[in-house]
Amino acid sequence: MHQIVTQQRDSTRRWWVLAIVVAAQFMFGVDAFVVNVAIPTIAVELKASPAQIESIIAIYLIAYATLVVTGGRLGDIHGTKTIFLAGVLGFTATSLWCGLAQSGLELIVARLAQGATAALMVPQVLATLHLLFADGQRSRAFAIYGIVLGLAGAAGFLLGGLLVTIDLAGTGWRSVFFVNVPCGLVIAAAAWRIMPSVPRRSGTKLDIKGSIVLFAGLLCLIGPLLFGHDVGWAPWLWAVMATGGAILAAFLKLERKVARAGGMPLVDLALLSDAAFLRGLGAAFFFFAANLSFYLVMTLYMQRGLEIPPLTAGLAFIPLALAFVVASRHSGVRARHRGTKVLIEGCVLQIAGLAALALVAFHLAAPTPMTLALAMVVFGYGQGLVMAPLSGAVLSSVKPAAAGSASGIYGTTAQIGNAAGVAAIGAVFFAVEAVQSARAGFLVSLALFVALIMICAAFLAWMRRVSASS
Repeated sequence: MHQIVTQQRDSTRRWWVLAIVVAAQFMFGVDAFVVNVAIPTIAVELKASPAQIESIIAIYLIAYATLVVTGGRLGDIHGTKTIFLAGVLGFTATSLWCGLAQSGLELIVARLAQGATAALMVPQVLATLHLLFADGQRSRAFAIYGIVLGLAGAAGFLLGGLLVTIDLAGTGWRSVFFVNVPCGLVIAAAAWRIMPSVPRRSGTKLDIKGSIVLFAGLLCLIGPLLFGHDVGWAPWLWAVMATGGAILAAFLKLERKVARAGGMPLVDLALLSDAAFLRGLGAAFFFFAANLSFYLVMTLYMQRGLEIPPLTAGLAFIPLALAFVVASRHSGVRARHRGTKVLIEGCVLQIAGLAALALVAFHLAAPTPMTLALAMVVFGYGQGLVMAPLSGAVLSSVKPAAAGSASGIYGTTAQIGNAAGVAAIGAVFFAVEAVQSARAGFLVSLALFVALIMICAAFLAWMRRVSASS
C-alpha cells in the first residue's frame, strides 16, 4: 500500500513539474511575440533607429541560437535543475534590465544578455520532459507542450497590445519586460521546491571556443544587414560580412580539431554527410527566415503605415495564432499519413495567405484590422501545418545516437533563420519605407516572404527525393 501511495505521489509530482517547465517555455514564447507588438512604441520613446529596432529582436535570437547547445551541455554537466534555475533567474534579471533601459543601445545589450540566459533555461524544458515521461504518458505531456507553444503566440500579441495601451503605472512599453519578473520569480521558487535533481552526466565537455567563434561569425554576417541603412551601406560593411563568412568557415575547421582532440564539438560532424538532414536544415532556415520577420513587418505596417493602435494591432493577430494552434493539432495526423506532402501543402497555404494580404494592401489604401486578420488566418494555418511536423521530418534520417546533437543543430538553424530574416527583410522594409511608404515596404516584403517560402518548399521536395531513394 505504501508503495502504491508513493507511486501516485510521484506521478502527481511530475505533472506539477511539467506545469513549471512549460510555464517557463510559455514565458519565453510570449517574450518573442510581445516585443514585436511593442516595438513601434519602443522606437518612438527611445528614438531608436531602424537598425536598433531590428537589433532589439535579432541580437536576442543570435545570442540564443549560438548558446542553446552549450546550455543543453551545461544541463548535462551540472544537472537540469541547477541550470534551469540559473536560466530562469537570469532571464528574470535581464528582463528587468530590458524594462529599465534608457536608450536603444542599452536595450540591445540587455536583449543580448536575455537571449543568453534563455539559452540556459529552454533546453532544460525538453530534457526534463524526456526524463520524467518515459512511459505511455509521454505523448500527452508533449501534446500539452505543443499546445502551450501555440498559445504563447496568441498571448504575446494580446499581452503586448494590452500592456502598451493601458500604460500600467505609467510604465508603457516597459511593462512587456517587467511582467516577466514576478512570473520568473514564481517559476524559480516552484522549481526549487518541486523539480527533482538529476545526476550529472560524466564525460560531458563544453566547446566554449566553438560558441564564441560561432557567435562572432554570425554577428559579422548578420550585423551589417541590421546597420546598413544607418550608415548608407558603406563599403566596409561588405568587408565585415566577408569576414563573418570566413569566421564561419574557420568554425567548421575548429570543430574538426575539437573532435580529433577527443572533445565534444557543438556540431556532430558526421551529420554533415547526411544529405537529407542538410536539405532539411535548408528548408528550416528559409521557413524561419519568413517567420518572425513576417510578424515584425506586419506590426510595423499596421502601426506605422495604417496608424492602428497597439491593442487593436495585437488583437488582429489572434485569429492567426488560433489558426496556427488548430493546424498544429491537425498536422500530426496528416503527416503520419501523407509524410512531407503536408509540409509542402502548408507552404502553398502560406503563399496563398501572403497573396491575399498583398491584394488587400494593394487595392485598399486603409484596410481594416478585421480584413487583415482574415487574410492572415490562411497564412497562420499554413504556418502551423509546416512548423509542427517540420522538426520531425528534418530529424527522421538521423540515427538515434546523434538525435540530441541534430536537435541542437536544428534549433540553432531555426533561430539563425529568424535572425537573418529580421535583419534582411527588416532592412528592405525600412529602405523602401524611407523612399516611398510603409505600404510599399510591406508589399515588397510580402514578395520576399513568398520567395523564401517557395525556396523552403523546394528544399522539402529535394529532401523527400533523397529520403525516398535511400
